[in-house]
Amino acid sequence: MPDRTDVRDEPAARAGASADPNPGNPGGPRPPEAGAAVYTHGHHESVLRSHTWRTAANSAGYLLGELRPGMTVLDVGCGPGTITAGLARLVAPGRVTGIDAAPGILGRARSVAAEHGLDTVGFTVADVSELPFPDGSFDVVHAHQVLQHVGDPVGALREMRRVCRPGGVVAARDSDYAAMTWYPGSPALDGWLDLYRRVARGNGGEPDAGRRLLSWARQAGFTDVTASASAWCYVTEEERAWWSGLWADRTMDSAYARLAVDGGHAGEEELRRIAGAWREWGASPDGWFAVLHGEILCRAVN
Repeated sequence: MPDRTDVRDEPAARAGASADPNPGNPGGPRPPEAGAAVYTHGHHESVLRSHTWRTAANSAGYLLGELRPGMTVLDVGCGPGTITAGLARLVAPGRVTGIDAAPGILGRARSVAAEHGLDTVGFTVADVSELPFPDGSFDVVHAHQVLQHVGDPVGALREMRRVCRPGGVVAARDSDYAAMTWYPGSPALDGWLDLYRRVARGNGGEPDAGRRLLSWARQAGFTDVTASASAWCYVTEEERAWWSGLWADRTMDSAYARLAVDGGHAGEEELRRIAGAWREWGASPDGWFAVLHGEILCRAVN
């Protein structure tokens, strides 16, 4: 499991979201405007614990067969850059560009690239709704766990298609919260799932994005789409401790916790109950948790 990484919590979306849900009313957030969204998780250490675990192998396996040395790749919503680094190794000497709407996280991404000795990777602040690149700039445009957090995922896919060269690939993978499943059962964790989905939708996102990717791609104008699914599964003692611990901490201390309370979705006592249920599940020798993801490979055509 990854080492802990101390990064300032930034509630801005990784791609295409406003940093402040209600700048004119410090008394509390209001629903985002149409087409806008607030990144539910932020970049608290408990969130980075999860994001820095992700690699091209465990999070982009459906895409790897499309990659070739010399390709140019855009990694949308790259976060700490651990997936970006894996993509860069596979397409070197091709260039990889990672973008994120949260400037602070890109420092971590640059450090990851340097730690791996990668000199073919660059990072810049950008928004998926308005990519600062000419048409047809990249062979592959990739987004992992991004479309669930943007207000207009169809528009985001159109913009990703615009910067992909004809014959190239637009790839996206998103989790589907309603399809997550675990054992042993827990009413408090049932409450967690309901709460998270309400908070995410209140922020303008769609937590059950995985099942919608194919539909969004078709609405965006793609006609050659391969849809698939894959899962993360946490079952060993170490995996359970890691997964339950990061969600217990995220429930109490992250931007998600603040948004849950400030948005009127939950009180502090409910959050404490949910955090305790996470730790109880993690301590169970029978504990098992699966995270289902939808995936799409979209061929860009003229």
